[in-house]
Amino acid sequence: MSDQPGPKGLTHTAVMDWLTRFAATVRSVEPELTALDQKAGDGDFGANLVTGMDGVRRALDALAAGAGNGGRDGSGPDAPLDAAARVFLDDVGGTSGPLFGLLFQELADALGMAADPPGTAALALGTAAGAAAIQRVGEAEVGDKTMVDALVPAARALASCEPTADPAHALHVAAVAAHRGARSTTDLRARRGRASYTGDHARGVPDPGALAVALLFASAHAELTSLNRLPMS
Repeated sequence: MSDQPGPKGLTHTAVMDWLTRFAATVRSVEPELTALDQKAGDGDFGANLVTGMDGVRRALDALAAGAGNGGRDGSGPDAPLDAAARVFLDDVGGTSGPLFGLLFQELADALGMAADPPGTAALALGTAAGAAAIQRVGEAEVGDKTMVDALVPAARALASCEPTADPAHALHVAAVAAHRGARSTTDLRARRGRASYTGDHARGVPDPGALAVALLFASAHAELTSLNRLPMS
């Protein structure tokens, strides 16, 4: 992560930078996500994700200006994720908006409850809790061709890391696992989400939501300008 928070902890600035890079990444790859969703869904996923992350950028700017963050300490590493959660839960439409909001909220809660500064153990707990919450709400399992196909492998990859491991390394491991999970959806028949209404029409197309999960974890290291820049190893 660009802030280089040290080998075992995440800082407020590091998480701010992570989400800022994700916002830039989403804007760069929106045409690719939209093209995929036009084949496998209703075509609005990329636009909704851009709208959400533009809102997150504004929320982060307000946070940096000291505008507060609800009841949380605005200087904590959980505050940027909590701000992102509120944007997606309150303002983003489509099926995926509330689901990404749940992921951001669980990550914020895990970082907020961890020892200061939080690290890989908190990331693992938050990602696992986010995956579980999304599965409860969306009733999706691995193999249903949804964001769960990327998020569950990412959670498992983080859980496999040593709790005291460098979070930058752990996030890279999660990004690789999420990307592999997303690519595994290519030949699946969707059983949940909008793509489930298209039947076999969505075969041959990776799930855009799963790819977005991979982009989130990969953006911890750098802004991505194309889906082809997602890490494979």
